[in-house]
Amino acid sequence: MSLSRSSSRTYLRLSILSTLGLFAVNTAMAATPEIINTNDSEMPQVELDKIVVTATRTPTKTSNVIAQTRVIDKEELQRYQGQTALDVLKRQPGFSHYTNGGSGTTSNFYMRGYDNKQILVLIDGIRYSSLSAGGAALNLLPADQIDRIEVLYGASGSSIYGADAMGGVIQVFTKGGNINRSSMSVTAGVGSNDQYLYGASAQFANETGTTLSLSASHNEDDGISAKLPNAVGYNKDEDGFESDNVSIALNQRINDQWLAGASALYSKSTTDFDDGDYENAHADQENGSAQAYVDWRYLPGSSLKLQYGHSIDKSDSSSEYGGVFDSKQDQISLVGQHQLAVGQGVYGVEYLNQSLDSSEYDIDDRDVTSTFLGYVLATNQFDAQANIRFDDNSQYGDETTYNFGGAYHINPELRIGTSYAKGFRAPTFNDIYPGYGGNPDLQPETSDNYEAFVEYSTPLQATRLTGYYNDVDDLISFPEGTAVNVDKAEIRGVSLTSDWVIDSYLFGGSYDYQDAKDKSDYTGRVDFSQNAIDYSGNHLPYRPEHKGLVYIGYRLPSLDIRAEYQYVGDYYSRITNTDAQFVDNYGLLNISGNYKLTDNLSMTARLNNITNEDYITDIGYNTDGTNFFTSLTYNWF
Repeated sequence: MSLSRSSSRTYLRLSILSTLGLFAVNTAMAATPEIINTNDSEMPQVELDKIVVTATRTPTKTSNVIAQTRVIDKEELQRYQGQTALDVLKRQPGFSHYTNGGSGTTSNFYMRGYDNKQILVLIDGIRYSSLSAGGAALNLLPADQIDRIEVLYGASGSSIYGADAMGGVIQVFTKGGNINRSSMSVTAGVGSNDQYLYGASAQFANETGTTLSLSASHNEDDGISAKLPNAVGYNKDEDGFESDNVSIALNQRINDQWLAGASALYSKSTTDFDDGDYENAHADQENGSAQAYVDWRYLPGSSLKLQYGHSIDKSDSSSEYGGVFDSKQDQISLVGQHQLAVGQGVYGVEYLNQSLDSSEYDIDDRDVTSTFLGYVLATNQFDAQANIRFDDNSQYGDETTYNFGGAYHINPELRIGTSYAKGFRAPTFNDIYPGYGGNPDLQPETSDNYEAFVEYSTPLQATRLTGYYNDVDDLISFPEGTAVNVDKAEIRGVSLTSDWVIDSYLFGGSYDYQDAKDKSDYTGRVDFSQNAIDYSGNHLPYRPEHKGLVYIGYRLPSLDIRAEYQYVGDYYSRITNTDAQFVDNYGLLNISGNYKLTDNLSMTARLNNITNEDYITDIGYNTDGTNFFTSLTYNWF
């Protein structure tokens, strides 16, 4: 069944009332004397101070990390059954995005003004991205195969992970990292646009220290028409999507000092899209990552980890202007952490090979050899972090990045801090090779990034106000059809986040103000029509000046329900900032929930865009109206 904006008001109201009514009944059922008399130890706990590893490459509490971080745990991911990692992230603070149609279609995301080519994505520590266009296809990673997502905002990741982390780092952790008992489950779901999801997972644990996790799912929908009727290339049809996904994780505790393991995530999908008179335009995609490691904990607080990984991003497009792009990355790293008398040292060496096979042009590969050194201090009074990294790239040369920052705990609840980071981004293959207007003489983009914050945390809430300023040089663009390093940009903004837990109620939200503008020197440059180019002072595209989200939820051991409203302000879709490229603001109201029907059976439901908002994220492309998804999961323990 497909639910569109042309659906009757009666049907829309029935859908909304049915969903709300179901949650209301569930709430009433949950409010029985047995639930009311539940001990506090049995109530669900919402941990505001979580552990992250992405920000420092060593487990650190979020209350001791200098840079802004965000953790999306498995409880929150349950609300995104049938959706993708991009659906999760686009609702987080500091993110904006656009999508060219429905599921699986071309999309891009932005974090604090940096686009996805400037944001490093890792899957279990392994780089995952397209080497041709740059950026990672998060819209093809299913949320049901993910256990946890960590977000590191800002450029401090460059001095820890190297190129492509100028705007931050997103690390996806697959299922199977924390198994404490054996279990099995099956899931079946249905949603708007004839969406169907079914899958199964199994986790095994024994007394010898072996854990194994297996998960597989199939997701498909008929989609929506990707382009608006007045757009170039419009086809009056539904553009469907289907994917098969699998993940596996195996870990073996050898003894108290040695741990070994491996994991993999793989997705194979097909996406239909509009391409003028080409009626069967579609793209076949393969995406994923695999890794194996050995971890030696030779002293308390000290360890050495050897890891090898391989990732793929392949697209074969069948259309008038189709082509094959097959990205492969092989990575090996040796990372250590050592407990010092005061603080902890982090060090490592890495080797990365990147290759791209394409039907469009001949490309060999490139190698990156790196070393890095870091220091982390986390005490009740002071927090500090410093890193320096050296990268030797076979195509664009050497680059050194560094960052340092500190924070002071005024009292146990109030903390202030500041940091500086030097970032860079290596050119993509499309940037370098002439087949796409590339320039082999390009230099990496570089940036100076400043951040300051004040943070107030209590057992009931965590609130943080972060201000940032990013000065970006040598931005790569195509003002005359050929890539050049002439651009400059300034990105400044403020991010406010606040999350509260009072008894069984959860509420909070975020607000982002962002001023991202072009500061390039286009003196003497003209476009193809011989018109003078001067974009200096223009807003960078797809970066709304204002963005916010508020939510309220109610959580019991058997029930978790949440309503949220997200506002996205005006922005332009091109650097020229003309009226024809203006995207109007919009607001979306969503509701989601999980309910434990029995000890073994649970239900998940989500209703998006309840008010049937008519909006777009990119000029000429369609978005969905009111839509829903619901699923049932049966567990064996």
